[in-house]
Amino acid sequence: MSDADRDPLDPDQTVEGRGPVSAPDVSLDPRRRAERTEHVGRFVPFSAGIAALVIAVVLGIVIVFRTGTVFDIDEEWAEDIFMLRGPIGDLFAYGMNALGGGVFGVFVVPIAVAVILLVVRRPWAALYFITASAASALVVQVLKNLFGRARPEDIIVLSDFGSFPSGHVANAATIAVTIGIIVPRGWVWFWGAVYTVLMAISRTYLGAHWITDTIGGALVGVAVALLVWALFAQRLERERLARAAAIAERNRAFAASHVTPPAVPRA
Repeated sequence: MSDADRDPLDPDQTVEGRGPVSAPDVSLDPRRRAERTEHVGRFVPFSAGIAALVIAVVLGIVIVFRTGTVFDIDEEWAEDIFMLRGPIGDLFAYGMNALGGGVFGVFVVPIAVAVILLVVRRPWAALYFITASAASALVVQVLKNLFGRARPEDIIVLSDFGSFPSGHVANAATIAVTIGIIVPRGWVWFWGAVYTVLMAISRTYLGAHWITDTIGGALVGVAVALLVWALFAQRLERERLARAAAIAERNRAFAASHVTPPAVPRA
């Protein structure tokens, strides 16, 4: 039977009576399929990163050109969060301030994480983390000077020029995304999100930022981490798979040497 004579609703061309389906594309050889997969793997994070960065910039432009630079949500959130100020809240907020900024947050934390990654033989992951952290800090400073938004008057911590976007939150979001990419586990993403949210709360608690500053910071941090990932994606995946294979082989050898009788005679 020719293709023209075939019934368009032939059961062979349907899936359990749910309608016709298209045959899978089998025209691509394995190499072409791998290239397409790699292209999609790079395109998706790159597109998401560009989108997040554009949203952050648009938010900054809106803040600059609207009649008042403070939104209703900024004022309402500030009033509510300031009511929580007290000894325990201060301890939490000042701790987060030191953890996410200054010499410790900008230099010590990234270098420490990079050293740990080098120790566990993840050099590309270490380079990715350092690059993303540095790029995030650079983009934040460019946007701060570009928009020049004033900080809240009730600020109780020393801060540099520019309120939008929040550098602490951008740094937290960058760390959360990069570590989530390097160690792709659900619990890593969960605690990364928690850390970023807590950083945002602490920044508004201290009066260092408006809530919309923290939203902009989170967008910038995520955007930079994804854009840099697009550059390192292939090398990171190869490195991750190679390490996983090495660990699996080491575990197999250990198990083989401890069976009774041993699969390989003990030395």
